[in-house]
Amino acid sequence: MASSFLSEPEPTPETQALYDVDKERVGYVMNLSRVWAHQPEAHDVLFDLVDDLATSAGLSFRDRGLLISAGASTMGDSYCSLAWGNRLAGASDGAVAAGVLTATDDGLDDRERALARWARRVARDPNATTAEDVEALRAVGYDDGQIQAVTTFIALRLAFSTVNDALGAVPDDELTASVDPRVRDAVTWGR
Repeated sequence: MASSFLSEPEPTPETQALYDVDKERVGYVMNLSRVWAHQPEAHDVLFDLVDDLATSAGLSFRDRGLLISAGASTMGDSYCSLAWGNRLAGASDGAVAAGVLTATDDGLDDRERALARWARRVARDPNATTAEDVEALRAVGYDDGQIQAVTTFIALRLAFSTVNDALGAVPDDELTASVDPRVRDAVTWGR
């Protein structure tokens, strides 16, 4: 099976740099990196901004995993659901990650539940959000600047997932084989 609907990009120093980061972090070149290797500068700019937003919002690694898993699962993106569900499992446990992926949110505190609910609302229908939804984030300690940063973080991660999904990036066999079984069992959508 092909890794995506795109052909392998022409080799460039920027493409190789993207692949080298994958090899260093996960031991292989990810299928989504083969998609983004057609525009490696866009990938780098996007993730510099995503990282800046996470810092501005005061997001921990677990918070990032929670937001990405909740958003990706809501939009039906199996790749990011598996990858970030597994990272969330490592930062908590497999049952918590599976709960976020299936929207039961077992094992989350009030702040984390508010974040997960917000990510799902943004992913599902941003035009249906309400002032009360934003107030729920304020109630757990987020100020308006952080709420804007969290929302932009979610939106950019959804954009990343959208590109991967639209261009047919399939979860890597290595990824699927390595995820916590509870995460793998929870992900029943996507490619």
